[in-house]
Amino acid sequence: MFFQGCYSFRGVSLDPLIQSYYITPFVNNAENALPSLAQTLEDALREKIRTESRLVYNDSEPDIEFRGTLVDFRITAEAPRTGEVTAINRLTITLAIEYFNNQTDKQVWKRNFSFFYDFPSDRDFSSIESDALRTISNQLMEDIFNAAFSDW
Repeated sequence: MFFQGCYSFRGVSLDPLIQSYYITPFVNNAENALPSLAQTLEDALREKIRTESRLVYNDSEPDIEFRGTLVDFRITAEAPRTGEVTAINRLTITLAIEYFNNQTDKQVWKRNFSFFYDFPSDRDFSSIESDALRTISNQLMEDIFNAAFSDW
């Protein structure tokens, strides 16, 4: 009787009938994005779900499915200073995610998830790239996971 209803672990709410998930290969539609970024983000979501839920990865007949598209990868100038073009640059990454429940053959939701990383304009992007991508990826995965598995 204690385990009836939805599965809950660290705020995760899952129907007990949902046992498996699949993530289709993410599509990269973002101009200027790193060629491997879509794959990196797909792997990050797979790892997030694997480590923080009881779901099993299954590429044939999964109960739920995620489809993703990298839609934006942009560096913009922020916070201009007097006499300078800018003081801060901002890297923004946006993912479009579709979440399907294959048990009901319905799309549960489709949303864009976006996060940014600010860095000093006097720093070259390659010097902050790994930290920026890790920070953005961690937040995007947290947001996607919460949208799919929490009652937020």
